[in-house]
Amino acid sequence: MGPGRLHALIDGVFAIAITLLVLDLPRSQSSQHLAHDPVHLWPTYIAYGVSFAILGVVWIEHHGMTSGVRAIHRRFVERTLVFLLFVSIIPWPTALAASCADQGSQALPAAVLYAGTMMMMGLTFTWGWSYRDYHRELVVDAAVAGLPIGYRRGLVGGLAYLVAMGVAFINTWASFAIDAAIAVYFAVSASPVPGLLLRAARDEPD
Repeated sequence: MGPGRLHALIDGVFAIAITLLVLDLPRSQSSQHLAHDPVHLWPTYIAYGVSFAILGVVWIEHHGMTSGVRAIHRRFVERTLVFLLFVSIIPWPTALAASCADQGSQALPAAVLYAGTMMMMGLTFTWGWSYRDYHRELVVDAAVAGLPIGYRRGLVGGLAYLVAMGVAFINTWASFAIDAAIAVYFAVSASPVPGLLLRAARDEPD
C-alpha cells in the first residue's frame, strides 16, 4: 500500500481537531458584555493558543517523520491510528482546562488530564519513530540516519509532559507553561528527515 491515503487521513484528523478547538471558543451572550468578555475569559484563549501550537507543531513533525516513508503495511497503519486517537481527543481536555484553569480544586485534575493526554499523543508519536527504525525497509535509504534522532526527540518531548503533570500538583499555571514550552522545543528543533532527503536529492547525479 502506498502512503498517500494514510497521509490524507492524517491531514484530515489534524484539520478537524484544530477546527474543534475554535468551536469551543466562548461567544458573548449579550452585546453589552462584548468588550469585557474576552478579557474575563482569557484562560480560554490561552488554552486555545497552546493547543493550536502543539497540534500545529506535531503535524509538522509527523509530516517530517513520514516524508521518508516509501511503503506502509497494516501494522504501520494500526500504530498511526493509535496516534490519531489522541490527536482527535485534544479538544476535550483543552475545553476542560479552559473552563477549570482558574477554579481552584477543579484546576488540578484539568491540568493533569491535559498534560496526560498530550503525553499519550507524544508517546504514540514516538512509537511511530521506533517502528520505522525497526522496519527500515519501509523507509527510503536517505532518511534512515534521521530515525534514531527523531525517536530521541519524540521521547524527550513526550516524557516532558510527566514533569508538567507533577508540577500541576504545585502550580497548575506552571504546568500549562511547561506544556507550551514543549511546543516551543519542537518548533526550534526540526525533524532531521526532510533535511536528509533534500541533501540526498541535491547529491544525486543529473
